[in-house]
Amino acid sequence: MKKGCLIGGVVGLLALAAIVLIWGINLNNKIKMEDQSVQKQWSNVENTYQKRTDLIDQTVSTVKGAANFEQSTLTEVINARAKATSTEVKINDASDLTPENIAKFQQAQDQLGGALSRLLVSIERYPELKAVQNFSSLQATVESMESEILFERRKYNDAAEKFNKMIVTFPESFVANFIGAKEKGYFKAATGSENAPKIDFSN
Repeated sequence: MKKGCLIGGVVGLLALAAIVLIWGINLNNKIKMEDQSVQKQWSNVENTYQKRTDLIDQTVSTVKGAANFEQSTLTEVINARAKATSTEVKINDASDLTPENIAKFQQAQDQLGGALSRLLVSIERYPELKAVQNFSSLQATVESMESEILFERRKYNDAAEKFNKMIVTFPESFVANFIGAKEKGYFKAATGSENAPKIDFSN
């Protein structure tokens, strides 16, 4: 009788351990899948910023050829671009998506966006630049690019919020603490960021 109870107890404990293990594995996989969703959306954010960087390179290259163009404005864009793409603000993987790193990345990118806007506005004083084919559709391109960046940033924030809520909610929080899952940072709206830059080339 005692032997039967002992065997039954061992089987029961093993069954309980198996249930707990399966439960933990399922929660771990759930957290990992949400982490992958954040990483995927971060890639989309990076791609949109890369498109803007390519646009800036083309713009700077064209402007450099203009006689007597404001060197200080051009230099501001070049310096802001260098800072925005430096290793100091580069986010290499999901573990780097901390609130501090996201804030640093956003600050550098926002500075570059502001410098680009000032550069495009200054082009108004250079009719020869406005006549260049590359600038004929620049207003629409810039507005579209800024809108795309804001769209992808919002989607990233949604993915990060879902992940962050998961890792602080029981029972996922138990597994999250065990595997070392960390909070993801958010992009914050800058003043006026809800509106794409308005650049008028009609004059």
